[in-house]
Amino acid sequence: MATVVVARPAARPTPRARDEEVLVWPDLVFVEFISALLFTVLLFLLSYVMNAPLLDEANANVTNDPAKAPWYLLNLQELLLHMNAALAGIVVPTVWLIILAAFPYFDRSTEGQGRWFADVNSVKNTVLSLMVGFWGTLALIIWNSGKAALWLKDWFGFSGGDTLAFLERSAALKDPSVVPWPGWSDSIPYLWFNLKILDEGPGAGVTTFQHIDLPTLLVDIGIPTGFMVGLACLLIYALWKAGWVLTRRDALITLMSGFVGAFLMLTIIGTAFRGPGQDLIWPWDLRTLEGIPGQE
Repeated sequence: MATVVVARPAARPTPRARDEEVLVWPDLVFVEFISALLFTVLLFLLSYVMNAPLLDEANANVTNDPAKAPWYLLNLQELLLHMNAALAGIVVPTVWLIILAAFPYFDRSTEGQGRWFADVNSVKNTVLSLMVGFWGTLALIIWNSGKAALWLKDWFGFSGGDTLAFLERSAALKDPSVVPWPGWSDSIPYLWFNLKILDEGPGAGVTTFQHIDLPTLLVDIGIPTGFMVGLACLLIYALWKAGWVLTRRDALITLMSGFVGAFLMLTIIGTAFRGPGQDLIWPWDLRTLEGIPGQE
């Protein structure tokens, strides 16, 4: 018996209806114009309500105190107060950009692409990691500034004394009276020849680039690096043990959310809570010491 097979026509894509299309003009441009208009009106209203007086005439011989970077760089300026300058300004941003670029290669899953919080634990991981990064960064800033020790003493009369000074501020670890560093710890040679690059005048000694200061290396590089790497790994591990981090994407969401929280806190502190001498103060006590001509 012969069997007749009827070929089905190939499926063809259905053209989109005209009413489903959105044109650049006027649809998009009109929305952008209205948004720009509302933003301009809001800016004028804010400038009328909030007083932002000009500073005095600039004086090239005196630097304003506090001297702050543009707001979008205040997070890096805040980092400079807590660690080595090269680490805060070069190494940390570079390493983080490399990590961001590696995200797509680490998470190759196509499940849930293009959808916000597609994973079952995405919202929980995002909120918790954001809060940990935000408030954890604040706690570390307060500890490193020494303000926690002052508040504990003023409010509760508690003082750790010299033996517990490192708990009040990390910089105390460099103090020989707190940690009995051996005499050679601040001048460990790492070059087998004399480096004369920065010498000036006859009989000048070798540059400090020839030696390693171990206490400074520990406080300015070791401790900050340990906190940044260790706390991130600890957070991911804790959420994994809790059953919240199940996939690589969950781990990346946790890492990114924690970074955003830390980024926001660093920006807020650098913008509103740093006064003269880069000391931590309340925003309403913020004053700028200007370089006024004739009053240097």
